[in-house]
Amino acid sequence: QVQLVESGGGLVQPGGSLRLSCAASGSIFSISDMGWYRQAPGKQREPVATITGDGRGNYADSVKGRFTISRDNAKNTVHLQMNSLKPEDTAVYYCHAKVRRRDNINPDYWGQGTQVTVSS
Repeated sequence: QVQLVESGGGLVQPGGSLRLSCAASGSIFSISDMGWYRQAPGKQREPVATITGDGRGNYADSVKGRFTISRDNAKNTVHLQMNSLKPEDTAVYYCHAKVRRRDNINPDYWGQGTQVTVSS
């Protein structure tokens, strides 16, 4: 089985920064796409930033210029550097990974989520 474990969430003031990390472990041949999604109370889960296996990032318009996604394929980790945080960034952030297995089955995995709260 594959497990994704997130870390780095917390409470910060507007304008502050946080760095989220996610580590994948288990039966992994390789990982194609990875990303971060978030869900605020009363809203649907939405993509924040995704990154391909060769490092191409894509960002939601609401975070473009403030957030940076990166990955380390050797460690099966993905990170999200969040700067200039706003109250509307408050949400539970979930790590996602599309795992490539040796049997050519490519399931999606999700972390349990980490809370990010931006408040003065």
